[in-house]
Amino acid sequence: MLKAVLFDLDGTLANTDPIHFLTWQGFLRDYGLEIDDEFYKSKISGRLNHLIVRDILPQLSGEEGDRVAEEKEAYFRRIAGDLEAISGLGDLLQWVEDKSLKLALVTNAPRANAEFMLDVLKVADKFEEVILASELPMGKPDPAPYLLALKRLGVSASEAIAFEDSPSGIRSAAGAGIFTVGVTSSHEPALLIEVGASLTIEDFTDLQLWKMLESINF
Repeated sequence: MLKAVLFDLDGTLANTDPIHFLTWQGFLRDYGLEIDDEFYKSKISGRLNHLIVRDILPQLSGEEGDRVAEEKEAYFRRIAGDLEAISGLGDLLQWVEDKSLKLALVTNAPRANAEFMLDVLKVADKFEEVILASELPMGKPDPAPYLLALKRLGVSASEAIAFEDSPSGIRSAAGAGIFTVGVTSSHEPALLIEVGASLTIEDFTDLQLWKMLESINF
């Protein structure tokens, strides 16, 4: 029986990857690095900031790396005020409410970004729990953030569905034993299936998704 729905944030509630890409591209250029879309997808997308900076700019101290990440995210928030939700999100959230399901957000984004995006998208009041992997000992792709979400909601993995867009996020949710739907806003369907997604959709209007939801017994 389905009791809870769990969502990632970046790339799942809103297609933020183009903005994050341009922001990282500008910041890394200051360090003599030119990145392309493939670099972004393999080295940055869906990962925690401190790991991104550690791997890409190993010459920086921990304090310097934190400063770069904080400046990057502050710039992102300055230019992302017109974010729009992925198509069909409103209808899906209404379906969740109509079915009296529990709802949680599970994200690698820093707290300031999560609060900013939920406010811009006007969905902050929808989520019963917000799990910030950046504040946990282990973030995605480790299953820990999703396991914590399940614990806080009081449901088992078999009673939940997760929506994710990145390989690291899908590994995290699927690793926690949750049926995971991959949103192809930033990565190819084949890759998302390869890393653990059970189904891929372009957005929340996808007929495959609604056919699946309609087949669930409550």
